[in-house]
Amino acid sequence: MEAELVKELPEGDGWQFEPKWDGFRGVLENDGGELALWSRNGRPLLRYFPELRPLGDLLPPHSALDGEIVISRNGVLDFDSMQMRLHPAESRVRKLSAEIPAEFIVFDLLLWEGKKVHKQPLEERRAELERIANGFRLSPITSDANRAQAWLNSFEAAGLDGVIAKRLGVPYLPGSREAVLKVKPYKTADCVIVGLRWKEKPTRIATLLLGLYDDDGKMDYVGSAAVAASRHAQIAERVLPLLKGAPERGFSEPNRWGTGELEETSVRPELVAEVRYDKVQGSRFRHGTRFLRFRDDKEPKQCTWREVRPARGPNDPTFESLLSS
Repeated sequence: MEAELVKELPEGDGWQFEPKWDGFRGVLENDGGELALWSRNGRPLLRYFPELRPLGDLLPPHSALDGEIVISRNGVLDFDSMQMRLHPAESRVRKLSAEIPAEFIVFDLLLWEGKKVHKQPLEERRAELERIANGFRLSPITSDANRAQAWLNSFEAAGLDGVIAKRLGVPYLPGSREAVLKVKPYKTADCVIVGLRWKEKPTRIATLLLGLYDDDGKMDYVGSAAVAASRHAQIAERVLPLLKGAPERGFSEPNRWGTGELEETSVRPELVAEVRYDKVQGSRFRHGTRFLRFRDDKEPKQCTWREVRPARGPNDPTFESLLSS
């Protein structure tokens, strides 16, 4: 099943809510004694995550589970480590599987000893999953929208990616978005404009390059925001004067404007922009951000990593606390 992206939890009864795990979606399958772990597009994943093979001892023949492969470090999901695991060398795979082992979080039951559980409504599948799940780690669920909203408000501390809302009373519908919502509200951050990439030098800007200060006062490059044609004149009027006297600075991120690299230029870090983003991965915005407005009321030095990495509160969840709830 796929999910439709929305910004708010659905209203009314008839929904089951789960965390949106930030990893690789996978179907764990025992097809007559042969264990396999398939990605959503049918790619075999078990060779990259051999530490999950013991789960085959818990899965009888002709059974299949839907879930998410994740890696947690210090209570926070680490998607960068997930990407490191997709390495072709077997020796590298073995090394990483010991150093940063993955886990498989189960959230749906498709087939069990040949029984086509996927044809049953969601709540019946979940009850069956809880009955047979000895040894598997199950995703927590709730029907309480207030609890789901509390998850949304605090999940960033655990590295999670939002909340999934699934409609009750519906069978598993492969490839359909009719009964599943991915609730992922956008967030905003104030960043320093530290450079730009040219669409047509020196008249057309393609993207603004963004930075945040670390605890030592060093500027870190964090990503980019595309410049819409409708706002180009407004943005260029403020940014282009900052080219003069700009420090020498490089930016390590491929551009998103088709093939070839766009020329980049640094600017004096004197202007703050508020941007909209969905998630930070490692030291970058995972996807391109959207420019919202200039923040003339804010000094660049105030733009630090706390914009996107607020201090964890004493009651914020961790990966482990969620699975034990």
